[in-house]
Amino acid sequence: MTMAAVTWQRLRPVGRLLAVLVPILLALGLVSVGAIILAGPLAAGFVGDNVPLVRFVAAVTAVILLSIPTAFIVIFLELKVIARMNLRIGPERVGPYGGAMSVVHGLKVLAKEDFTPLGVDVTVFTMAPIVTFVGAIMTMLVIPFAPGLFGLDLNIGLLYLFAMSGLTVVGLLMAGWSSFNKYSLLGGLRSAAQMVSYEIPLTLSLVGIVLLAGTMSLNQLVLGQSGSFLDWNIWKQPLAFLIFFIAGTAEANRTPFDLTEADSELVGGFATEYSGMRFGFFFFAEYVNVFIVSALLVTFFLGGWTAPIAWPFAVTMPSLDPLGLGVGLLLGIAALPVVGTLILAAPFWLSSKITTLQALVIGFILFNVVAVGLVIGYAFVSFDWVVGLFWFFAKAYAFVFLFIWMRATLPRVRIDQLMGFAWKWLLPAALLNIFVTAAAITIVSK
Repeated sequence: MTMAAVTWQRLRPVGRLLAVLVPILLALGLVSVGAIILAGPLAAGFVGDNVPLVRFVAAVTAVILLSIPTAFIVIFLELKVIARMNLRIGPERVGPYGGAMSVVHGLKVLAKEDFTPLGVDVTVFTMAPIVTFVGAIMTMLVIPFAPGLFGLDLNIGLLYLFAMSGLTVVGLLMAGWSSFNKYSLLGGLRSAAQMVSYEIPLTLSLVGIVLLAGTMSLNQLVLGQSGSFLDWNIWKQPLAFLIFFIAGTAEANRTPFDLTEADSELVGGFATEYSGMRFGFFFFAEYVNVFIVSALLVTFFLGGWTAPIAWPFAVTMPSLDPLGLGVGLLLGIAALPVVGTLILAAPFWLSSKITTLQALVIGFILFNVVAVGLVIGYAFVSFDWVVGLFWFFAKAYAFVFLFIWMRATLPRVRIDQLMGFAWKWLLPAALLNIFVTAAAITIVSK
């Protein structure tokens, strides 16, 4: 037996995996560097000549890719936060701190049988979850996540927003009607009645903001709140914020307004007859809608991507041009993970209680943590859109936490209470807010 064969036999499974992966990763790094050197100028020229096309493809891809991880994150937060509020631990075995549990739920739904019951309208039954999910995704297209980071900046963005959000009503009604089930039909009719009722105060609550800003572009609405937290619309339109929050909760079918799938009354409502991935589309859309409502609250009332307090001094970092570093320096950067891993593993390797393989694994993990931290820190200081993303997602997920808190705390209301509250309280309050805002603008302008 050769020395290499003997060494291979003595290695543990983790060591064999690393022995195979490390050379492959190094080869991929070298190939990537070569591709950047050779194809970089051609790709840059193509992007420069076709900016609108490239931006459209990038925006659509980003919105689609953002929706699924967003649903997984909200599902995990719901599992973990509600468990903590009930004095339980929640998921902790699948992934770090149970972080992969929502991914397992998604894979479980994907693996289940996609069954179509007898008697249903197959075409409408199949299209309903797609319509619901597409409506949620297309709504995200006009949300400005950071400076210059949005799918489309429409000057009638609010009209587009409410038009796309109305697709959710159509999808749920399609599901209830086509399922050939009385519980599904009741759930679909409830969803139509609930969303039509709450769509009116939801829309009217934003008329005051449009009157103040003079635009329906979501990007311009955020720019109009730049400065500090004192410039946010929540101080100018507190009643509109409260109306939008309540109506948005009903639009997203969240507790205490989750009457459309009330399991204690309607089994599963509109989704009673669904299984497999078609069932998953409905609830992916629901969790994406939770994030969308939170994002819209942040965009309209809390300054969007803007920081609460402006940074006191400017920081400039040297710009990096990978194509101008030269082949030798690029190869050195490609070898940096190996060198950094060895350096960080050395103190652990010198310890008598840790084997060489364990020291290399620890060094590799530490190198990745340090590298990611440095890259994030450099990007946070150098790019405004990174700072904007941080503040936008921090505010949005604060509202996501609030929605989860409400689900763990509040009981479900009755359907008559739900409808009466929309027509007797929210609608008059929204109209009152419009009249007061218009009167104040008229008085101030004179």
